Amino acid sequence: MWIANNWKEYAVIDCGGGEKVERWGNQVLVRPDPQAIWPRAEGCRAWDKPNAIYHRSKAGGGQWEIRKLPEQWAIHYGDLTFQLKPMSFKHTGLFPEQAANWDFIDRMVRGAGRPVSVLNLFAYTGGATLAAANAGASVCHVDASKGMVQWARENAASSGLAERSIRWIVDDCKKFVQREIRRGRKYDAIIMDPPSYGRGPSGETWKIEEDVADFVELTMGVLSDNPLFVLISSYSTGLAPSVMAYLLGITAAKRAAGHIEAQELGLPVEATGLVLPCGSSARFIAET
Repeated sequence: MWIANNWKEYAVIDCGGGEKVERWGNQVLVRPDPQAIWPRAEGCRAWDKPNAIYHRSKAGGGQWEIRKLPEQWAIHYGDLTFQLKPMSFKHTGLFPEQAANWDFIDRMVRGAGRPVSVLNLFAYTGGATLAAANAGASVCHVDASKGMVQWARENAASSGLAERSIRWIVDDCKKFVQREIRRGRKYDAIIMDPPSYGRGPSGETWKIEEDVADFVELTMGVLSDNPLFVLISSYSTGLAPSVMAYLLGITAAKRAAGHIEAQELGLPVEATGLVLPCGSSARFIAET
């Protein structure tokens, strides 16, 4: 398991009963987590007075119960600064377990010893984009949501990265990659964190189990002849780490020599010392 254990301002304090209680800077939130099927830790007081709780609805979705929470606040990870706010579907604008991948991206870009171009697809609020840009890469950030791209730009500005070489693209990821292939543009590293289900800006539908294999194959058309890495993440229970590793084995590994790693992502839990599983990732790392 790849554990995001370098956080100083975020922590899973406890989890159980289908929920987790987390510290986001000075704010304590309670959110659903279907993985946490065990009982809560006895005597953990963090559950008693959270700043906000997300309540699921039996009819689907849910809503926040805001007790004492600012409309927006910041959290830091090393050199990076992220703006957070409560969103629909229980989100805050950040997946903290992805810090394990940000560390990987930082190591790979800094250790490349050459200029690196990165394509970040389904790029959300820009965690991987910021990690790559902060390490010195030029980045193309692509997401179908105009609001998410603007949020990512705000995070870049908060992190002092507004003047770095980042292209901000609002587009359907598949259509964008197809155009990049026609343009003959190549990237040394490709990052993707596709949703389980989504719609593009023109109503295009995306179902990860049906579409991701063809999409990964398509992205090989923009991978450079001297690649650095390909990174795929997933929060779909239908895509185990071994499935994503297999996808990279029949795509990226046929383009260049290298090896594949695949693991669950996890967050340490303060109350128990255990690790909460939070999705998974697979990485193709090219030989240098």
